[in-house]
Amino acid sequence: MKITVFGLTISSSWGNGHATPYRALLRALHRNGHQVHFFEKDVPYYRVRRDFDSCDYCHLTLYENWQQIRRAALKEAAESDVVMTASYLPEGAQINDEVLGLARPLRVFYDLDTPVTLANMEKRGVEYLGAEQIAGFDLVLSFTGGKALQELERRYGARMARALYGCVDPDDYRRIEPCREYLCDLSYMGTYAPDRQQKVDELFLDPARRHPERQFLLAGSLYPWDWEWRWPANVHRIEHVPPIDHPKLYSSSRITLNITRGDMALWGWCPSGRFFEAAACETPLITDWWEGLDSFFDVGRDLCIVSRPEEVEQALEMDDSDLRRLARRARQRTLDDHTGQVRAMQLLQYLEEARSSGSGTRELSTARSEAVQ
Repeated sequence: MKITVFGLTISSSWGNGHATPYRALLRALHRNGHQVHFFEKDVPYYRVRRDFDSCDYCHLTLYENWQQIRRAALKEAAESDVVMTASYLPEGAQINDEVLGLARPLRVFYDLDTPVTLANMEKRGVEYLGAEQIAGFDLVLSFTGGKALQELERRYGARMARALYGCVDPDDYRRIEPCREYLCDLSYMGTYAPDRQQKVDELFLDPARRHPERQFLLAGSLYPWDWEWRWPANVHRIEHVPPIDHPKLYSSSRITLNITRGDMALWGWCPSGRFFEAAACETPLITDWWEGLDSFFDVGRDLCIVSRPEEVEQALEMDDSDLRRLARRARQRTLDDHTGQVRAMQLLQYLEEARSSGSGTRELSTARSEAVQ
């Protein structure tokens, strides 16, 4: 099968949660004999923090602007079996219109930010997707499950909405020797987001202030640099950890903390890809609660829920043997249910379901047919 993807980025993991799940998913598709072409706009902030500019599991095209690449990209897409656009795609609404005019491929939209999309669609809309475009896709995939899927189908007319959650490639994420640079009692990896910062204060910074004898590590970009008063002395901050070093960070963390963005937690069914990365590295996990969490991991057996600083402190006081048991169970659950290979098989099943349902059969207007000539 030939698949063309127009996405935010696969080449840079800086400041976004898109690149690493794309990599795990597309690598698994490649291993299963499928051909993928990924188109990514070459923006300055990813260009200077790029992990690679080519890879062996998909053909990567970096382009400066849509008009320069439009004809060649649409020709490639038109000859594909599946064409996929995604959330936060630059000029996404325009590219969606072009893609929805293609006759041959199954047309898919993959929203890796569904709660953000739905919240902003209600207020002012989003630049990467028009509300009226949702019904035009043969399949809408969502990083978020549960009631978000019902909203997409019932309110916005999605023909078929399915959850395609984050994932991890266990070949890249596994336990390794600890690294002095990342040694800590508690780590937290996450880009700055205003709707998450209160929980960062309560579940990470407050315990750090209460326990100056322990070491804490915060890895994430876009935090205001004038917050010097906010950081306790025992918090080591790193702006960006490249994916190749994620296993070093997790393997050097006695415990790692997951904190969910406000919009995500409101909708539930929203596991972060970092969840699966840490679990694959056999690092003990503590996390805030959201609806559906217990469908991904066995709460209490695989990980611990924290909602107050005191509960974080209790986790830090756990015996190493108890923490190791949690981590081993979470890793096994991840290997069973949350790898790129598992998600690739789910994606192929959804594509077959969409195609066999007849949603791929449509009539094209003359204007749209001419758009790719």
